[in-house]
Amino acid sequence: MDAAPEAAADDYVVLGKLTSPYGVKGWLKVYSYTDPMEGILDYPEWILVQRGTQHVYRVAGGRRHGKGLVAGLEGVETRERAEQLAGAEIRLAKQQLPRLEPGDYYWHQLEGLRVVTREGVDLGFVDYLFETGANDVLVVRGDADSRDAEERLLPFLPDEVILEVDLEAGRLTVDWDPEF
Repeated sequence: MDAAPEAAADDYVVLGKLTSPYGVKGWLKVYSYTDPMEGILDYPEWILVQRGTQHVYRVAGGRRHGKGLVAGLEGVETRERAEQLAGAEIRLAKQQLPRLEPGDYYWHQLEGLRVVTREGVDLGFVDYLFETGANDVLVVRGDADSRDAEERLLPFLPDEVILEVDLEAGRLTVDWDPEF
């Protein structure tokens, strides 16, 4: 365990969280936000954030267990020590994420983008995304700068609904009827 360097919260992405101890040898149950869930185990070091402090832990091992995951961390060898880490958020520096192919995006890159129709109507901003199985869905929230204060659910369908993603401009252009 090492102290993690201080950095702004937006320099990191949250990969999951530690939920509770597993067994007596210091392992923990892991709730993963990655897809596939085992992807969290591909990162050899995790930054654990808990009660305002953050520390880097090396992952000693991990595996699927039932419908979830369990992992062991170097230096965490007792159930009591694992109990102290339960509830910690697992973060990774964004620069450590794998590069994506052009046209692919991490959800955190889309969150906060302004959503504008091809006609220039501002619908609000991407608050968050969720998965439906068929496609991802953008939850767009209206605000003081948008057409109205409505919440809209837009399917993330490139070339159908999503016409352009401009990360530098902070804008997402969509083919969407503002009345929906």
